[in-house]
Amino acid sequence: MLENDLKFLEETFKQYYFDHFDLIHVPDRSKEREYGYKKFNSGMIRHMSLKTDKDLHLMLMTNVPSDVFCSNGYYSFPNLPMAEKDWKEADLIFDIDAKDLNLSCRKDHTCMKCVSCAEISLVQDTCPKCKSNKLDYVSLPCQNCISGVKKEVLNLMKILTSDLQIDDKNIRLSFSGNEGFHVYVTNSSYNQLGSNERRDLIDYIKFQSAIPERFGFPKNNPSRASFPDLGDPGWSGRVAKELFGSKSKRSKTITKVISDGKVAYQQKLEEMGKNSIGVKIDSNVTSDIHRIFRLEGSLNSKSGLVKLVCEDIEKFNPYTEACLIDDQPIEISANSPIKFRLKNTNFGPYTDEKISVPKYAAAYMICKGLASITST
Repeated sequence: MLENDLKFLEETFKQYYFDHFDLIHVPDRSKEREYGYKKFNSGMIRHMSLKTDKDLHLMLMTNVPSDVFCSNGYYSFPNLPMAEKDWKEADLIFDIDAKDLNLSCRKDHTCMKCVSCAEISLVQDTCPKCKSNKLDYVSLPCQNCISGVKKEVLNLMKILTSDLQIDDKNIRLSFSGNEGFHVYVTNSSYNQLGSNERRDLIDYIKFQSAIPERFGFPKNNPSRASFPDLGDPGWSGRVAKELFGSKSKRSKTITKVISDGKVAYQQKLEEMGKNSIGVKIDSNVTSDIHRIFRLEGSLNSKSGLVKLVCEDIEKFNPYTEACLIDDQPIEISANSPIKFRLKNTNFGPYTDEKISVPKYAAAYMICKGLASITST
């Protein structure tokens, strides 16, 4: 990162933290958690212990981090090396990102940056300037992306509350600060699960490893009566709705399923898990009981947006509500071939243009690697 850009982001992030201490708090049982942070152009610092909001705010003002993290795990000694922490339990956390949803709109708001010559362009097979195939891809998510993620989150919520019987008062939703949401399950018996047990839970939620026998196709003599009904609870009902569509089509569809055979039905169930009814959570995130997660109220250095708690996810608009950097005019050199929208204002596309934009838009583009502060 260029020196002027680094200085701008550090000053901008520090001002945000100074102005928004009211949004940034240590979570419950803070004394048992591990904290960490990253600085711009620097690596991760972990195994920290913070007990109070005052400790957290002092760390933010002293170090001016690009990103701040807190563990999902609870430890007897959170500031010691991992092998000596003495793990107790961990919040169950799910991460759902737009990049994992295979949305058709993604190609329309993704550009690429050549690693070799730094040329920025729309997506192609090679760099249009130097023909290198060493490319980084940059996405500026749209409202359709966020709507897609919200849909997955709501599907996950149904499974957590109905199938797993988790009280919704123990579930908290947060916008990640970039292109997804985190779902927290706290104060639950599931917090005691280790990594292996969490992988079993992941298989259930993603509808992986489903077998035909479980959904109406026994080894011998399958019959219509053995297949699930649309009104069945849990995965049986979800499979029936996906398989039949409506009650009137059930009999005809079952006849075809039996005719096609058990192997074809197995493949159909696998396709359902991958493409439709399985929830697209990040398996590595949920299974990791020692992971540190971005702290709510902190800025995301990938975007300059805030990781923010969502009280009503269906109404929540991250590109207004989580865009909390101020609107002071900033002169930048912008090279963003993709348009985007923040705080109900459209920006771009720009082709090596010197422009003045609000500070929040400047931070967004610089964090994405699509702009630089204009040299004076």
